[in-house]
Amino acid sequence: MKPAVSLLDKQPYPILTACKMHEIKIATEAAFDYFRKNSLTVSEIAILQPAEPFLDMAGEDLRRRIFMTTSDNGDSLCLRPEFTIPVCLQHIARGHTTPQYYAYGGEVFRQSCDAGSSFYQAGIEEFGAADEAEADARSLRHATAILHHIAPTRDIRMLIGDHAIFAAMLAALKLPDGWQKKMRRCFGNDRQLHTLLSELSRPAQSPNLPYTVSQLITHGNTQALAELIERQMLDNGICPSVGRTPQDIAARLIEKQAIADLHLDNTVLTALEDFLAIDVSLDKAEQTLNHFAIRHHLALEDVITLFSARIKAIDTQGLDLAELRYNAAFGRPLDYYTGFVYEIRDGGHKPQTLAGGGRYDRLLTMLGAPMPIPAVGFSIWLDQF
Repeated sequence: MKPAVSLLDKQPYPILTACKMHEIKIATEAAFDYFRKNSLTVSEIAILQPAEPFLDMAGEDLRRRIFMTTSDNGDSLCLRPEFTIPVCLQHIARGHTTPQYYAYGGEVFRQSCDAGSSFYQAGIEEFGAADEAEADARSLRHATAILHHIAPTRDIRMLIGDHAIFAAMLAALKLPDGWQKKMRRCFGNDRQLHTLLSELSRPAQSPNLPYTVSQLITHGNTQALAELIERQMLDNGICPSVGRTPQDIAARLIEKQAIADLHLDNTVLTALEDFLAIDVSLDKAEQTLNHFAIRHHLALEDVITLFSARIKAIDTQGLDLAELRYNAAFGRPLDYYTGFVYEIRDGGHKPQTLAGGGRYDRLLTMLGAPMPIPAVGFSIWLDQF
């Protein structure tokens, strides 16, 4: 197996000073002390991990920062860029039952131009909780409690978002599936999302295709188009049974044309902009969302009911709702999040992200779990202390 250190040798990164390493050591010890006091066993997670799960599920921002290598038999490996996916894989491999808690801490490795290439995290993942709202609130409470345990006087700010509400709002607007998928992928990245909205608000240019192909696409004649594509593939020496089939190509061309023929009308665009502008304290969030749904005639009762239950659970955990912020445009840049997300930030003049987490109910199934397992968790960036 290629030594992992060779990857780090290729990437210039600042060496942490003895003082900084001492600060990280103190923060790590405080996090592990919290785990012990709450009867949480720390999981041992290997530094070298199979690369494929991260490449498939971690999101574009993380994928481009992964340190890759290969084993002697050619398997793609990477230095662990985060802990959530490895914890899920370990849970599945060991066949553990649920509910189950996992605590962890250690280095993660991500390519970075300005902040180094190795960072330190600690966190908790909870699998299989019966009450989703209570588990979400418990995750947020654990994250804030660890931060206070590490730095009791640190001024922190908590930001709440929800991928599920955004997805439900897109569905209620009856947008084409392709558009919804693109918007969900951009959620949490303000620049990308607003660029996409700008593109979708004006009619797209139809591709310059041969007349016969264009007519078949316009009339949605999938079978005739597939037969034409198959003949052209054979004429060019391409085997139709290798790779994407002519039927798949034809269906995709028709779908792309259907999307290109549409554009966001002013009513839909206004609703999207109104939603993304919501930014209120958490004690006012339910009322604000209900008013938004009524104003735009959207059926969002189910997701708002779940959102309301979570707010009540957070309140029960002793967190001040007026001090938490709900921002409808806030999401986290990892593809596996499905619902509730949050970040805890330094309250100073140059806010830094101290912790982040959320709900990822589909991830364990996607990684091979035999049945769906609800899951929520967070990581703390120990370098920030």
